[in-house]
Amino acid sequence: MGDRRTAFLEAVPVTPRPSILTPVLSILMLAALLLPAPAGAATWTVDKGESVLGFIGKQSDKEFTGRFGRWDAAIDFDPADPAAGHAKVTIAMGSAMIGDAEKDQALPGEDWFNIQAFPDAVFEATTFRAKGGNQYDAVGTLTIRGIRKDVVLPFTLDIADGKAHAVGRLDLVRTDYDVGGHGLFSKGRTVDLNVAVVVDLMATPQP
Repeated sequence: MGDRRTAFLEAVPVTPRPSILTPVLSILMLAALLLPAPAGAATWTVDKGESVLGFIGKQSDKEFTGRFGRWDAAIDFDPADPAAGHAKVTIAMGSAMIGDAEKDQALPGEDWFNIQAFPDAVFEATTFRAKGGNQYDAVGTLTIRGIRKDVVLPFTLDIADGKAHAVGRLDLVRTDYDVGGHGLFSKGRTVDLNVAVVVDLMATPQP
């Protein structure tokens, strides 16, 4: 009896039943093929040793330049989608250096940067605009001495050999931020009201 049943089972063709998972797996495989490939890394690490964050002013019709020795930058930027980018630069105002003893002593004081009350300045870009070629705008705000204003920083960006080189200049009126806004220097007679913040940054993408 057992032999006949075994023979019968072996003789009857077995049609595999489709698994309920088959259509689900097919959909998942199709979705994987249709999804776009992930974009390149948009987060950049600034090489401070090769970068400069500085400023330009004029006193008695003579131009002077300075730089900030301590600052941090967090940058997310994809040239293929600049509008989605974001950047934040925090500057230790007490690290400003011109190389002139009198000016360097005056800058941290209450009339100028007032670092006791306002140790940091912050530039924050909430979006970027492509203007064609290697030219962009960083659109956001600049806060100095607790005063925040909307600004647009134009810059150029060149990427080669995995490194990004950004160069920009932001022209400001210092008294808009109450820098030297009182007393002798508030009218711009000896120290010009117009100043510029200059950036020259080298950065590499984070893995």
